[in-house]
Amino acid sequence: MTPSETKSIVTLSLLAAFVDGEKHERERAEIKRIAEGLSQADGLNLPTLYQDVLMKRVSLASVAGELKSTESRQLAYEMAVCVCDADGTQSEAERMFLADVRTSLGLDASAAAFSQRAEDIAAVPVATAAGGSAVAAPGTPDSAELDKSILNAAILNGALELLPETLSTMAIIPLQMKLVYRIGQSYGYQLDSGHVKDFLATVGVGLTSQYLEQAGRKLLGGLLGKVGGGLLRGLGNQAVSSGMSFASTYALGHVAKRYYAGGRTLSTQMLKDAFSGVVKEGQSLQTQYLPAIQEKARTLDAGKVLSLVRGA
Repeated sequence: MTPSETKSIVTLSLLAAFVDGEKHERERAEIKRIAEGLSQADGLNLPTLYQDVLMKRVSLASVAGELKSTESRQLAYEMAVCVCDADGTQSEAERMFLADVRTSLGLDASAAAFSQRAEDIAAVPVATAAGGSAVAAPGTPDSAELDKSILNAAILNGALELLPETLSTMAIIPLQMKLVYRIGQSYGYQLDSGHVKDFLATVGVGLTSQYLEQAGRKLLGGLLGKVGGGLLRGLGNQAVSSGMSFASTYALGHVAKRYYAGGRTLSTQMLKDAFSGVVKEGQSLQTQYLPAIQEKARTLDAGKVLSLVRGA
């Protein structure tokens, strides 16, 4: 793809992020931070794009006109869909926006089918009956087993970050939410998706901004949207993937464990500080577990992402 197409894909993603007008100020700040970070990675002036979107200085029509290839139009649409679904199922405003995107980009019925697959992933409840969590009975968790399940979840999400398909990237967030849910449940807390989202937001993990960061780094690194050999090339290319999915999942699990084990008494600042510290620990461990992440990526079937999320 050309630099112009890459810029337009990111712009469309930002348009999608703000289309419903309901983003919390802390999420807006996170999206701005992501834009600034990604601009440093590729030389694009993404902070300006961020301001252009907020000030409505760019339009869907102008963005669509820059997307010349079939691949770039399809990828732009897929990223916009996943941005809309990152924080839950689509609102009416988001559905109307995506319908306009399909029309503007001249996409066929397969685009609507992709949107439905993303909606199916976003709609999976955090409370599933599957038994893959390896946690003990409520109130009496086995600390070592919890640590093992946290590490396994981090490896899985690190592997998903290496896959080129957009739905694989989107699956990371619901899997993180399920991990927090299971940890809280193991300490006797009956949670719902609203509580888990609040926990993630409190420690500093915005749902939309996290998807934008994950997908943006893959896009700018040339991996997102590739198939076949793109995966194998990406497995050894850490410039493509920052490994943040491994580190953030690892940190979310261990901070959740500390929080629920302590009776949910940690303050907001204590949670933020703890998360920041454990993310650094996770980043240092990512190199150690990179072979396991790469091996996991080779075994994943991107066509079964929904089953993966449902069964987690």
